Amino acid sequence: MKLLFVCVGNSCRSQMAEAIANESGYYAESAGTRPNNMVSNNARLALDELGINTSNLYPKSVDQIDSDGFDMIISMGCGVECPALPIDLDWGLDDPEGKDMNFFRETRDKIVNLISELSKQTDA
Repeated sequence: MKLLFVCVGNSCRSQMAEAIANESGYYAESAGTRPNNMVSNNARLALDELGINTSNLYPKSVDQIDSDGFDMIISMGCGVECPALPIDLDWGLDDPEGKDMNFFRETRDKIVNLISELSKQTDA
């Protein structure tokens, strides 16, 4: 299954979701409506703590993505509006940008659980 994770800055939540989903056996990408210049260091640290590879992560714009090839497009939250993208799910996760490392870990763990639930739904 091919997944696209979308948020605003494409530096924290969607990047963590991309890496976790790829680690879980999905083909995943991420993009933002207003992408930042770099992936958050705390997002990388949170993934590193689980041994998840972050070397291929970089911010991308939704304008650079061909959404036709994805089975599911998931918004991470923050009222992301992508008129050109058909959003299938909105996970409604708060943006950890500017928060402490524990908030990044909590967000990461929520994403792990959501992807695990997604796996259960697609296996059923």
